[in-house]
Amino acid sequence: MFVRVAGVAHHVVVEGSGPVCVLSAGLGLSWFDWDPVVPLLAPHRTVVRFDRPGHGLSAPAAARPTAAGEAHRVAALLDAIGADGPATVVGHSIAGFHAEAFARLHPSRTAAVVLVDSSVEERALTPAAPALRTAAARVTGGALSAAGVPAALGPLARRALVRLARTGGGDPAPADLVRRVYGTSRVLRGALLENVHYRAVAAELLALRAEYALPEGAPVTVLAATAGGRRWTARQRELALLLGARFREIAPAGHLLMLDRPDAVVRAVLDGAGRSPEPRARNAGAGAAGPGGEPRTGTV
Repeated sequence: MFVRVAGVAHHVVVEGSGPVCVLSAGLGLSWFDWDPVVPLLAPHRTVVRFDRPGHGLSAPAAARPTAAGEAHRVAALLDAIGADGPATVVGHSIAGFHAEAFARLHPSRTAAVVLVDSSVEERALTPAAPALRTAAARVTGGALSAAGVPAALGPLARRALVRLARTGGGDPAPADLVRRVYGTSRVLRGALLENVHYRAVAAELLALRAEYALPEGAPVTVLAATAGGRRWTARQRELALLLGARFREIAPAGHLLMLDRPDAVVRAVLDGAGRSPEPRARNAGAGAAGPGGEPRTGTV
């Protein structure tokens, strides 16, 4: 189905029954990148997948992305499909920023948060000249599109990047969908726009942490793919400590953890709804962790 939010047509897929769980994929990815997760999760949850503007089948972006804007987008999409109860929000990669922002800005609508190999930026600063960055992304996208790059190389680039980001093989997405989505200039332009504003979104999230607390009753789980290396895993562990979250290392798994280990994602969603949240500090920026100052950990 397609629903309009702020005048932009968003592609949304709803499956299953039960409490709502929203799945939001990383930069340049599409709704079908959650395909391995849905059959495992839909018997227990109403699973909502959507494409951000310029991604998947959604219309092009009308404005540059912001952390607050993406949080409000999730809320508006839930309103549009009539899902008014608390939802578990699952964010992969850059969408981890969006999931956390949603929890901070819409606490009453947040049942739990699962961060799937989320982007981490501990000291991001807001870059200058956002309008120039937007213009540069659009000029670059226009030039590449005029040269026929999306149609010629888009699907091949998608296949190559997915293979590099996995430990479990190649791209399982159907060839017709890959051509339909990644052969378009719309998706190239959408990925470029999110990429040039990545630092700004990260910096905005740091500001939101200082002003808005995570909801006390909403457990947070951080999943880290071990293929990222020790330093990456350590940063994910630190993120869990900051948020008062449960921390799980997933091995073997690459950055596209939902393709390599869909079972781990589903387990985090279902476990999160059935346990008490970790205690959190009263200030909005940091969360307390388990005994001894360490996040509760596990390896799957």
